[in-house]
Amino acid sequence: MMKRIVDFLLAAALLPFAIPVLALAALAVRIDSPGPAFFRQQRVGRGGRVFTLVKIRTMASGTPNVASHEVGTSYVTKVGAFLRRSKIDELPQIAAVLAGDMSFVGPRPCLPSQTDLIREREARGVYTVLPGITGPAQIAGVDMSTPVKLAEIDALYVQERTLLGDLQLIVRTALGGGAGDAAR
Repeated sequence: MMKRIVDFLLAAALLPFAIPVLALAALAVRIDSPGPAFFRQQRVGRGGRVFTLVKIRTMASGTPNVASHEVGTSYVTKVGAFLRRSKIDELPQIAAVLAGDMSFVGPRPCLPSQTDLIREREARGVYTVLPGITGPAQIAGVDMSTPVKLAEIDALYVQERTLLGDLQLIVRTALGGGAGDAAR
């Protein structure tokens, strides 16, 4: 319960600062490449429930709807590369935190089509927590291409999570840590 309160208060405090950054990023995306500035994608959340995740588009319109490690960097736009490095593309997820679909820290939500990862996470009880904008696997550079390793890291997080540990992961992410789940 305390984690949800902290998530909500932090998201509410960050939202006014995120909106102008999102507006500028959306404008840059539209100038850089044709298509919408934002995209929606189905992801798997707590309890295995599917929810809609909104992100700033960092790849060309028409990119296959697959995990980012399954597409090459040739799909990433020029502006998209900057948005990914700076993690600005993650800012729309603050709305998912406010809505209660996500937390700031937790296992990164996967696509419903990533059945191997879903099976590994289910076996380890990972879906008992909300997915996160960032998480320990992301900081460690482990992406969804290694489902067993990722599920093990996620399960360890679920077992040992603390508010202080979450704050440390947020700071590490803000300072540029993590390269998990990136297009290669």
